[in-house]
Amino acid sequence: MASADIVVGGVERGQPYLQDYFTDENRVLKKDPQQDYHLEYAMENSTHTILAFSRELHTCDTNDKSITESTVRVIWAYHHKDMGEAGQNYHGSNRGTKSLRLLNPEREEVSSASLPFFDLTNKDVPVPDKDTTYWCQMFKIPVQHEKHHVIKVKPLIQKGHENMVHHILLYQCSSNLNDSVLDYGHECYHPNMPDSFLTCETVIFAWAIGGEGFTYPPHVGLSIGTAADPLFVLMEVHYDNPSETEGLIDNSGLRLFYTPVLRKYDAGVIEAGLWVSLFHNIPPGMPEFVSEGHCTLECLEEALGAERPAGIQVFAVLLHAHLAGRAIRMRHFHNGEEQKLLAYDDEFDFNFQEFQYLNEERTILPGDNLVTECHYSTVDRIRMTWGGLSTRSEMCLSYLLYYPRINLTRCASIPDIMEQLQFIGVKEIYRPVRTWPFIIKSPKQYKNLSFMDAMNKFKWSRSEGLSYNQLVLKLPVNVRCSKTDNAEWSIQGMTALPPEIERPYKTEPVICNSSSCLSCSLFLTLLCILYITASTIGNTGPFV
Repeated sequence: MASADIVVGGVERGQPYLQDYFTDENRVLKKDPQQDYHLEYAMENSTHTILAFSRELHTCDTNDKSITESTVRVIWAYHHKDMGEAGQNYHGSNRGTKSLRLLNPEREEVSSASLPFFDLTNKDVPVPDKDTTYWCQMFKIPVQHEKHHVIKVKPLIQKGHENMVHHILLYQCSSNLNDSVLDYGHECYHPNMPDSFLTCETVIFAWAIGGEGFTYPPHVGLSIGTAADPLFVLMEVHYDNPSETEGLIDNSGLRLFYTPVLRKYDAGVIEAGLWVSLFHNIPPGMPEFVSEGHCTLECLEEALGAERPAGIQVFAVLLHAHLAGRAIRMRHFHNGEEQKLLAYDDEFDFNFQEFQYLNEERTILPGDNLVTECHYSTVDRIRMTWGGLSTRSEMCLSYLLYYPRINLTRCASIPDIMEQLQFIGVKEIYRPVRTWPFIIKSPKQYKNLSFMDAMNKFKWSRSEGLSYNQLVLKLPVNVRCSKTDNAEWSIQGMTALPPEIERPYKTEPVICNSSSCLSCSLFLTLLCILYITASTIGNTGPFV
């Protein structure tokens, strides 16, 4: 609760009260000289205290936090006695926290009571007693021979496993498979995994920890039941088990609601950002390090030019990183001119990742650039952080939900590796490359080391890390531009230069509204409901 923006309220003897407070860096609670919170409604009975209050999104008060589209870490606490002259009573264990996106636009909720659905869930998967496991299971879509639209997806996370199931990806697989692939699941990315898994490259849905169900807009749905739609899908579940607990059995998955009443457009998903690779690396001890993944002009020019010259409409974005992630921005350039951010989260929370619905759909045209910009902190790490699958490794990805569906599934990049090695003094590697990671030939201090060992051996300082960051952001990138069924656009594998963009990104100036600004329309109303157990019924008191 250090340096928090706090409101204290309650109902005492039938009279509501609510005041603006804050805490300093030592968690000392202080009344704010500028009162920006306003009580809208209050009610209390024998079991509940209900308070509704509002505040401008941006006040002129340095003790208030600006409310943006980024994640907000909401804290709450209560005591069964009201706040007296002696001040606030200590809440004890009556407290909690939850990450929310307060300004995520509301969407029309689909009533799922009468909708048919099918479940894609694991069956008694033994979760290994190791830090990170990716488990893959093949499924066959039960709705066939007639087109339907999936209009809502709900995660089915086994009770008690909410912190272990980190994310779930659903991939479309080759239509040439048969039912024999359904027999068993297997660890993903394993040398012995079934060959059929290799045909599953196209993401059609993504869910990550902390997220709730996803509802498609009224004019869009995920198409199933036609020859062009997925028949076999691969569900990839990332299990995060840092304590390496033994004997865990999981049955988590997804529930898909569908309808025969077709929407106007078929939805698609594009994975953009940094290709998950050791070529993406972050030095230790850095309070901030920026990585960029490019959905390049060249890829979008070719794919959209061939499939949809009029462009596609993005309606939601999922931003994804791991534990070192602190902020992610999806930057959009048209004809070299930067547009408004497509999506952003300047307060990224690894344990709260969900699709952001866009306030206004965004058109992406041939020749546009999309840059996924990820900010990391590695101040608590003494070794390099590598791009990879583990939660302790890193990713920098954006999943774009859009329509109409085209044949573009991945639009990403990898930075050049040789200039990264040259930065730490590597002169030569053994060629041809027969091992991965490859082995260094010279200079002497790195001889016969892998490039991972060499990067860890280098004595990183913050100034060296900063210089390295400036280098990496300017390196040529290898273009990843993929179609469905493991096919590739011709630009795949070619080298491109990142666009000339302004760094750091200049945020839009915030218009500061004081509490006296009666004409201001940007405000947020919050409703807090406090449930009081039978043991504390009586003079139930303040909610913080």
